[in-house]
Amino acid sequence: QVQLVESGGGLVQAGGSLRLSCAASGRTLSSYVMGWSRQAPGKEREFVAAMAWSGSNTYYADSVKGRFTISRDNAKNTVYLQMNNLKPEDTAVYYCAAGRSVAAITTTNPNYWGQGTQVTVSS
Repeated sequence: QVQLVESGGGLVQAGGSLRLSCAASGRTLSSYVMGWSRQAPGKEREFVAAMAWSGSNTYYADSVKGRFTISRDNAKNTVYLQMNNLKPEDTAVYYCAAGRSVAAITTTNPNYWGQGTQVTVSS
């Protein structure tokens, strides 16, 4: 079993930055790919970023490449999403995810979801 708890969401002006955190707990975190997805009102949940606990490869949606960075702190069992140059279209609930493969994260079909944290970007 894996538990995921997100934090760090909030209201920010366009062009600003936020850092989301995802505190993970579970017995075999090193075997999971971790990632972030988001869901805006009236839209389907979409992939944002992913990385494996045991490696350094990262994956991003085209819409966030060059602006968002996913990272992890293995000692703290925490995954981060640094979001820079935020745009109003980034407004959504952001969810942390844990899955057995990169595909599980990129297709928004992970084994576990967090409860989500709201990010609102004003113009």
